[in-house]
Amino acid sequence: MPELARVVLIAAVVVIVLVRQFRPQKVTEDARRWWVVPVVLGYLALREPGLIDHDHRVAAAALLVVEVLVGVATGAGWGWTSRVWTDDSGAVWTQGAKTTAMVWAGAMVCRAVLAGVGVLAGVPQGSGPLMLSLAASLLLRGAVVMMRARGLGPVPVRAGAQGTAGR
Repeated sequence: MPELARVVLIAAVVVIVLVRQFRPQKVTEDARRWWVVPVVLGYLALREPGLIDHDHRVAAAALLVVEVLVGVATGAGWGWTSRVWTDDSGAVWTQGAKTTAMVWAGAMVCRAVLAGVGVLAGVPQGSGPLMLSLAASLLLRGAVVMMRARGLGPVPVRAGAQGTAGR
């Protein structure tokens, strides 16, 4: 896949994810749905021929590991800071909160620092590490939200009952 196409793919996924995370979304029990995009992104990233620069193997591998760890931390933070609640019908919903935006901002700062370290170390910056990190973020976010949603379980509807939107 050409570099421009990868950059467009990453930008599109990030924009879609950011827009969707601040709108309420119903959490479904369809276990296949939340891991498909991360697995595809991870697959595309791992197919990158320059994922590890052969001239700077140790530095490139270290940067890749740190980038993926930032993705894991971002996904976990994103999942734990998102609001998860049940409505009056017992359906489970999720929505990003202000703290979720702070998690994303912190991740962007970390990624900018990593890119700077890569430039200073002379390691070429490709899109593979970013795609792998984004895949890790999406996978962890989905896993955390699904775990939290399963903990809520369906809530029986009672006449005149209020939803648990404060959870």
